[in-house]
Amino acid sequence: MASKPDEVRDGVPLTNLDQPLFDGAEATKRELVDYLDAVHEVMLPGLAERPLSVVRIRPGQPSFMQKNVPKYTPEWVRTVPVWAEASKREVSYAVADDRRTLLWFANQRAVEYHPTLTRLDRPDRVTHLVLDLDPPEGDETFALAVQAALLVRQALADLGLDGAVKTSGAKGVHVYVPIDDTASIEDAAAATRAIAARAARIDPKLATTAYVKEERHGKVFVDSTRAGGATVVAAYSPRIRPLATVSFPVGWADIEQVTPQDFTIRTAPGLLATPWAEQLPAPQPLPTDLIAEGHEIPIARVVAMHEGKRRKAAARKAAEDES
Repeated sequence: MASKPDEVRDGVPLTNLDQPLFDGAEATKRELVDYLDAVHEVMLPGLAERPLSVVRIRPGQPSFMQKNVPKYTPEWVRTVPVWAEASKREVSYAVADDRRTLLWFANQRAVEYHPTLTRLDRPDRVTHLVLDLDPPEGDETFALAVQAALLVRQALADLGLDGAVKTSGAKGVHVYVPIDDTASIEDAAAATRAIAARAARIDPKLATTAYVKEERHGKVFVDSTRAGGATVVAAYSPRIRPLATVSFPVGWADIEQVTPQDFTIRTAPGLLATPWAEQLPAPQPLPTDLIAEGHEIPIARVVAMHEGKRRKAAARKAAEDES
């Protein structure tokens, strides 16, 4: 027999609201529900019409990413079947278009919300490029990520392009570049690689496009791999991080004055200003020379995979030579 809910909101039964959310969150499940309810109007435009993955966390257990919706998902939660080439099966993704779906996910302890870069009506096109600025390990490195984001902004300006910026909610910064639907997924990925390379060339002492951590040497990684079928944490999404920080839109004029800890599920509702959807520039065409430039740059993951295989083979040969 199902336990009586603590409360019902928009027809969604909400349970165990006073339990701690996760270790280090310093917040309860109720605060997650209240937060997502408070921001649903500005958050939903970034989730609508996109297959959604969520990161859930149960008490005393590690977090996990959920793509396929569970069997007990209510009929009123919209789902869409998507073929997963990697696992050779069809995955039933949720699509969060309304407040009720967001509340249901919150009750499932879904803390993080990761939509695709593609929309359901154009699965063959991404709607924006994403540059993820990942700072090196250590304290006070967010400021380095911000400076690298400003390099990306300069590289975009040199191309006649514009982007918007938000905190990742973890330790880095995301720059979004809305694009029109003329570029294929492969061309958009190539353009992302070219922009990353241009940004790193502006200040090679600060930024790098090296995918392998050991090759970054304390620099900010300008990650261009969020492309094609990838997902990126949504604006306003909480993160499973200390204090339950939030990925929060910050104008270019303010990005140097903030820290990730400024935006948590407790503080962010009081800091809402211009919605993310309104901060994003209008979709832009990508320069053909930028796309061509990017196609000359190897895909970082592929390079890293081949390098890893090379190192393993070299280590194996060295071990054989010694024996």
